[in-house]
Amino acid sequence: MSNKHIGSDFDDFLREEGILDDAEAVATKRVIAFQIAREMERADISQSELARRMNTSRSAVERLLDPTNPSVTLQTLERAASAVGKRLKVRLTA
Repeated sequence: MSNKHIGSDFDDFLREEGILDDAEAVATKRVIAFQIAREMERADISQSELARRMNTSRSAVERLLDPTNPSVTLQTLERAASAVGKRLKVRLTA
């Protein structure tokens, strides 16, 4: 029995399974959460301090930094980036 996925890449597999868009969204969120956490560490900013700078709750910051929680808005990500002295850039690619 031959494997229909031999010769294809992982994106092809995810596309065939109908989950490519979701997988990419989760991956993007994980990268941004990691980058924000790294900037917090570099600047010695606690979650409580980030929440204060963002004018939100500490639990909202915990959700933002949770790489498994995909339900974070672009506005929240922009506020978090600003709170650590960075800008969020979003772009379309092929």
